[in-house]
Amino acid sequence: MAAVKTLGEVAEVVRSKNAGPFIVTFDILFETEEVFEAVRAAGLLSRQAVCGLYGVSDNELLGFDFYPFARAVKFSLRRPVGSGGPRDADVYGAQQHAPLLDLAVLP
Repeated sequence: MAAVKTLGEVAEVVRSKNAGPFIVTFDILFETEEVFEAVRAAGLLSRQAVCGLYGVSDNELLGFDFYPFARAVKFSLRRPVGSGGPRDADVYGAQQHAPLLDLAVLP
């Protein structure tokens, strides 16, 4: 029986960054078309999975799209606190991708 693969194991790049002071955008890039298509076909990387992982409603998830020509997935989330504002622990939004790394994406 094959071991489950996580996004951190199969993606070439998983990153987050500010898309203005109130939105964080996420990029997931795959090295090969085969891996990209396998992840997409497995259906484990989805809007519902991201909402559950980040504890947000579907309305708070801005877009969630697969881009085959770039072997990429992109989505954005509203920031709970504006960048640089009181209680903001990640001014650049650069650490917000960490929960995605352990998401099982290939059975």
